[in-house]
Amino acid sequence: MMLVAAVVAIAALFLGRRQLGWNGARVAVERQSTLPPLPAAQSHSSESKISFTDFIGAEACQPCHAEQYDLWKKSTHGNAGGEPGQTKVIAKFNGVPLHFKDAVVVPARNPNGEYVFVIKPNGQPEEEIKVAAIIGGGHMMGGGTQSFFAKYPDGTLKFLPFDFIRDENTWFVQLRARNDWAPVRRDISLNDLANWPPHRILGTEPQHSNCQNCHGSQIFVQYDATTRQFVTRYQTLQINCESCHGPGRRHIELMQSENAAQLADIGMAPLSTLSKEQSLEVCFQCHATKDAMQSGYLPGKSFTDHYAVKFPILGSAPYLPDGRVRHFAYQENHLYSACYLEGSMTCVDCHDPHSQNYRDVFGNALPGRFDNAQCTGCHASKAQNAGAHSHHRTNSPGNSCVACHMPYLQHQLLGTRLRFARSDHSIPIPRPAFDAQLGIENACSKCHRERPVEELQAQVERWYGKLKPHHVQVANFMTAQSANDFKTAAALLLNASPSHPMAQTAALSQFVKQHLRQDMEGLDAEVLTRLKLLAESNDLEVRALALVALHAGAGNDRNVRAFLIEKLQTAGASENALRRRWAIAMDYLGVMAGERGDFKQAIAAHQKALEIIPEDYATLMNLGIAYQSEGDLKQAIATLQQALLFAPEQAALHFQLAQAYLAAQQFSAARASLQEGLRYDPDNESAKDLLQQLQSP
Repeated sequence: MMLVAAVVAIAALFLGRRQLGWNGARVAVERQSTLPPLPAAQSHSSESKISFTDFIGAEACQPCHAEQYDLWKKSTHGNAGGEPGQTKVIAKFNGVPLHFKDAVVVPARNPNGEYVFVIKPNGQPEEEIKVAAIIGGGHMMGGGTQSFFAKYPDGTLKFLPFDFIRDENTWFVQLRARNDWAPVRRDISLNDLANWPPHRILGTEPQHSNCQNCHGSQIFVQYDATTRQFVTRYQTLQINCESCHGPGRRHIELMQSENAAQLADIGMAPLSTLSKEQSLEVCFQCHATKDAMQSGYLPGKSFTDHYAVKFPILGSAPYLPDGRVRHFAYQENHLYSACYLEGSMTCVDCHDPHSQNYRDVFGNALPGRFDNAQCTGCHASKAQNAGAHSHHRTNSPGNSCVACHMPYLQHQLLGTRLRFARSDHSIPIPRPAFDAQLGIENACSKCHRERPVEELQAQVERWYGKLKPHHVQVANFMTAQSANDFKTAAALLLNASPSHPMAQTAALSQFVKQHLRQDMEGLDAEVLTRLKLLAESNDLEVRALALVALHAGAGNDRNVRAFLIEKLQTAGASENALRRRWAIAMDYLGVMAGERGDFKQAIAAHQKALEIIPEDYATLMNLGIAYQSEGDLKQAIATLQQALLFAPEQAALHFQLAQAYLAAQQFSAARASLQEGLRYDPDNESAKDLLQQLQSP
């Protein structure tokens, strides 16, 4: 019974790591089918040959761009993080203990002057963890925090789960049960913390929970098979010039050459020449919740090859139907705004990229973050008589455009005990009654808390009459929430026009998760037509999810299969990015089916994902799990062994294979798999405990 319990524990650990964003490796999978196979990947890679050594740091820019450098140096980007020091640390490393239920944690300076956390577990030896890096300085309005990282023997920098928040002037933690934030208190144990023991790393690396590449510049994490360790490199924990402009080495070499004045190529793309979408992607490197399609991203490489901004909708549904933040997100919900959909608005239309101060659409500096000129540069008529539009006195808080259209909203996932409010970049119009239905504090209530929502709604209608309706794709999505039958849901959710990629992604996600099953008999012709039209979308993620729906629901139909083959053959330079999204989404549908106990559906979905990227080790692992859950241990073992041919350094695969061997009562093989996995992940306590039990008499 102890052995069984240990198997269950280790299974829970690894099943929890099945998530969007796994990096893929490549193997052919045999299909028992008379249908034509989907074509193998073509050589259309547009990946830039950019390496870490192409980046030279912000100081190299100063001699020629002194004005921009000086603005940046004083900005929040220029002060985003770094090595611990008195000018960086705002947290109280004063030796005052933080009392937990099962430990005391003391943030202090040791005799060498280093910033440390001294961990004193009840009845166990104490441990000192030295702070190697800090992130943040409490800069953000609406709740600014500071976080800390330590270097670990495996070569990673890991996040320490003791944060400091400036306005409340207190230490806080994130709790595992609901991921909400709470000040440190005596009824919380270390094991209640979401990141204890420390496991979340700086940089994007698929074996670990990670912070992606946001909290620093040119963060690059790579596994070294010879040392069996990771190598973590970065230029700085500030956000430097090259984070936005791309690598600077070639630019400087060209500009310092003798014929620099005659060169058409300056070795760096001017950001002012970017399209609306490309400009947003520069900021979305950090200011977006996104799924990693593959690791190894550096600025200047293809953003879409490495990240999918809309794909979190498929997994965690971070937005409410109209784009407001449901749980936690950054500023990517700007893609829901009419200013983006119907206009040309990008981040730098309001934010000066060097100083991080505010400006109007013409680039003119503004005196503060709440100046109406941010909006009236485009909405010029509102500037003629702002009070007539706002129905509030000039210079009053209610006459501020952003007070009504971009209010600060608390991110609900983090709870209400500590403030983490961010300006709503979906830029909605105030709808008090509708907002209340969504559980959002509406903009009017921010100032008029004493007035009931019904009264505020009536006042808005007296002033403005019938309010502008939601975008038709958003309205259809909301109506579809109560649609139970397949045809009605499909008619509401599957619409190729008008274009609204975020709402269309949300609609497709709901359709494939709630209304579609693998290989449906005689899928409705109208549904197939709608999906094919969506598969022609200009938006990569809408296109990918439409292809997933066709492949899942009717992939064995010859006409549908011919269409899928055509889409792969004509993808061109976007093929790599399209395949990754397609395969990862299909694999995720398999994971969902497995979680509800439908292992035949899970196996079918994983096999289809492997048709798109045959060598994806994460999909092979998930397929092995599905086989094992169905009771086909022989196939599970064979599939996991196949995955290890392409990713032998993935400890999770060795541990998963050990589970399959245990279920088959092949105990010596299980021990060998655990031992091999521990060579790559020597600190995995669950695996060590299980190995010890297997080695006991």
